[in-house]
Amino acid sequence: MTQLRINPRLCLPLDEVHLSAIRAQGAGGQNINKTANAAQLRFDVGASSLPEDCKQRLLQAGGQPLTRDGVIVIKAQEHRSLEMNRDAALQRLAAMIRRAAVAPKIRKATKPSRAQRQQRLEGKTRRGAVKSLRRKPVD
Repeated sequence: MTQLRINPRLCLPLDEVHLSAIRAQGAGGQNINKTANAAQLRFDVGASSLPEDCKQRLLQAGGQPLTRDGVIVIKAQEHRSLEMNRDAALQRLAAMIRRAAVAPKIRKATKPSRAQRQQRLEGKTRRGAVKSLRRKPVD
C-alpha cells in the first residue's frame, strides 16, 4: 500500500506520513515494558500534497492532535499489535482529512413569503382577541 485512500477522488501518498513505534502507556505486565507496540503518526499539513482548501480546513479545525507547527500527531495504542495500531492511526488520519475535504454549505438568507407574513399577523390578532376576552369588564 503506497497510498492512503481518503475518498474516491483523493489519495494521500504514504511517504508524506511518518509512522514510528513507541511504547504504549498503562498497565500490561512485563511485555508492555519491553515492546514498542503503540504507533505514533506525524503528518505535516503544510508540506502535504492535499488541496489548499482542504489544508486550510484541517488547520482551522485544529484540536488536540494539531501542533503549533501545523503537524498532526496521532497516537494509537488500543490494539496489542503494532501493525493494527498503525492501521488504526492511518484510519483516524483518513477520517480527519475526509471531514476537512467536504466544503461547508454556504448559508443562503431567506425571507418569509408575503402570505406567510400575513398569516402570522392574523394569528397574532386572533390570539390578542382571545386574550382581550379574558380581561375583566370595565365598568
